[in-house]
Amino acid sequence: MAKENIHQPFEIVEVITDSCPQVEHGHNFFELVYIVEGSGQQFINNNQFAYRKGYLFLVTPEDKHLLEVEEKTHFFFLRFNKIYLQNQDTALLYTQEWTRRMEFILEHASHRPGCIVYHEPDKQLLPALVAGLMQEQATQPLYHNEVVRQLVNTLIAVVARNIAMKLPAQIGDHTAAPVLNIIGYIQEHIYSPQALRAAVIAKHFHISLSYLGRYFKKHTGENLQDYIMHYKLKLVETRLKHSDRRINEIAVELSFTDESHLTRLFRKHRGINPSAFRRQFKLS
Repeated sequence: MAKENIHQPFEIVEVITDSCPQVEHGHNFFELVYIVEGSGQQFINNNQFAYRKGYLFLVTPEDKHLLEVEEKTHFFFLRFNKIYLQNQDTALLYTQEWTRRMEFILEHASHRPGCIVYHEPDKQLLPALVAGLMQEQATQPLYHNEVVRQLVNTLIAVVARNIAMKLPAQIGDHTAAPVLNIIGYIQEHIYSPQALRAAVIAKHFHISLSYLGRYFKKHTGENLQDYIMHYKLKLVETRLKHSDRRINEIAVELSFTDESHLTRLFRKHRGINPSAFRRQFKLS
């Protein structure tokens, strides 16, 4: 698999094309892909999702992805690496805490394929941010570098906010780092049931099994197994909305016992079965 690199803290690229710009590839950096115009398919980590105007994707380091153009597409790419994030804690408006939060959220976003902006006001904000960055790049007026950096940071923060909105409700800006690490571990191993056993998690983080449950609930408001189940169901929702994968395939991928087990849990927690949920989303 081809692998791309960037040799600067961030870069902005625009591509207008009616064919796939690249073969399947990976990165050593984060890449935000905004669809200015057009439609097609995004393939990421063996999943397929439709894209259209206004969609924003995040590709994290080590993801493998491919974009298949169906209608002539204007792509806007913002690529940045950890060095860029880490350097922001020396800036007046940003702190080491801001940097830590951004790194955590972005690193653990790879299991949220498809459009990553959920908050309606942010959907309205995105076109203005992207248009501003494209205008600055095209004209490079006075204070160009400073304005671009602020717009880049704002776009990253908007993305992080939308990802963070899908974390447990009690997680905030001052949540202790250890529980964030536990959540990151869960998201990283969500496809490996054995690694998600409480005893395995407790051993990995060198804490007692009895303390793990109390600690996790204190900082997230959910017990550990409920969080894992709710996170899996969010992934099921994403696949129902943005892919054509059959329900039994989703069940296998996310380690449910079988399709009926997935359907039963989905109906219990969402009040509707998966097939009806998919039909409802497509109608809306």
